[in-house]
Formats: sequence, structure tokens, C-alpha cells
Amino acid sequence: MKILITGATGLLGRSLVKSALSQGFKINFLTSRKSKINCFDNAKGFYWDLLKGDIDTNCFLGVDIIIHLTGASISKLWTTSHKKLIYSSRIESTRLLISSLKKIQGKHHVKQIIAASAIGIYPSDLEKTFTETAKVYPNSFMEKVVIAWENEVDLFSSLKISVTKMRIGLVLSNEGGVLSPLKIPTSFGLGMAFGNGNQGQSWIHISDVVGIFFKACREKWEGVYNVVSPNPVNQVDFISALSKALKRPYFLPPIPKILLKILIGEMSSLVLDSHWISAKKVIDEKYKFLHPEINKAMYDIFNSSKL
Repeated sequence: MKILITGATGLLGRSLVKSALSQGFKINFLTSRKSKINCFDNAKGFYWDLLKGDIDTNCFLGVDIIIHLTGASISKLWTTSHKKLIYSSRIESTRLLISSLKKIQGKHHVKQIIAASAIGIYPSDLEKTFTETAKVYPNSFMEKVVIAWENEVDLFSSLKISVTKMRIGLVLSNEGGVLSPLKIPTSFGLGMAFGNGNQGQSWIHISDVVGIFFKACREKWEGVYNVVSPNPVNQVDFISALSKALKRPYFLPPIPKILLKILIGEMSSLVLDSHWISAKKVIDEKYKFLHPEINKAMYDIFNSSKL
């Protein structure tokens, strides 16, 4: 089986490439930096330019499945220009893949796309747990981005390509992601929650994200899946687990909501929004989580030589 990965040099992409190669998959990947074309041993890189709408269509040759991860970071300050980039990088990359496949129709045999999405598509709620069937509406900035992103991905079905959308939660990794900005103050004993600290945190260990993606590849999953741990926690417990893993005290009160909004404005939603998300559909597919509990998952991240 050959897989084409976009966003291969990002946090999740790097882990997917490494795991895929170890399992005997053949890997092509797309990069917007020519200097990265040879960055992986035993994986073949191809260049694309989203601004110009250029892509090396040889990237599709022999490919069975596309794993589509491309998207600008949401962790950088939400200036007007960066918000446009968050949106356009996801939409334009998806459109370029579709238009390119249309041009070479009959010369490729891509059968499935597994596209990253995000639990930010769901409304913030301190109590309600959401499943994949929940109605979603473009109210907040992130909801607008993710809904538009998924709508573009759905258009692959017009090419008779099976569509799988992975709504990924807070990814735990020692190499970036949500823990990157949190572990620095926490390592000095300055870890703290935000707002009232009761927000739902639907997290997942990066090893489980990788495991779910490859199970979806092998078993040809189709439709929408929440890629989250079966045991979400509130933010206080999340920061507490991080502090324990780093062997640091956790005693500071949460940062007031109003102060966060003054400091970072609309971006404060990333830490103030509450998402209790169900993993039942993934569990029903017989996926066995490697790290289902927050304390053990955090310990593994910071005390395991594997990562």
C-alpha cells in the first residue's frame, strides 16, 4: 500500500511517516519547502506551491490513500493576516488536491482520503458530550474554519474517492502541540488553568492518533470519527496531570477569563472553550487505546524514551 501524506513535516505528519515506514508502507509526501524534499529516508518528497496552485502530480502515482494534514498553526497569535492563513491553507490545499486529481483522472488509483479535522467544529459546552452526529454551526472562528474545511474534503466523493474525516482532539506529545506552551511554566511550578478550569479537555496521546489513522487505512473506514481519548478531563485535572508528570507542584489559581481576553482576544477561545467529545465510534471499530488515562498518558510523554 502506498500513502501520500500532506503536512508530513508537522507534528503528526512526522509521527505518521515514521510509523508507516516501520510497518512497510510506501510513502510519498508533499512539501511547500524544496529544502524538505529529501528530509525522510525511504520516503519520496514532492513539491507544491499553494499560492501559485502548482503541484508535482507525480506525487499521486501508485498512491492508494491520501492522508491530508496540511494547515497553518492555530497556536500563533491570531492577527488578521494569520487568521486568513489558518483558513486559506486548509481550503486551498484541499482544492489543489482535488483539481489536480481531476486533471489526471484515469492516471491514478487513489481510493480513499483520510483528512485531519478538529473537535473545534463542535460548540463549546461545559456539560454536553458531543458525538459525530451532532449538528454543527459556523458561529465562532474555529467552527467556521473547520466546517469549511470539511465541506471541501467532502468534494473528494465526486471523484469516487472514499472520504474519512478525523476530528482530532488535543494531541499530547513532547515534540510540540498543546503541551509545548504549557510545559514551560509548569516545569517551573507555575502551571495553571484558565477561566474557571472546568472546561472539558478532549485529549489524545499522539501514539493513539497514529494508531487510529492506520487502522482507518487498513480497514477502509468512511465518514466522520472523533479522534480523542475515551476519558476526557476538565482543565484543572489536565494541568494537574501535566504537573505530576513533570514532578512539579500545582497550586496556582486559574487565570481569570477577562484577563485572557484582554491579552490575546479571540484566540483565548483555544483555552477557554469546553469540549467533551465522545470516542465511542472509534471504540466500536475495535480500536484499543494505548493510553486511555490522562495521568499515565502524561507520564509516558515525559518519562518514556520512545518519544
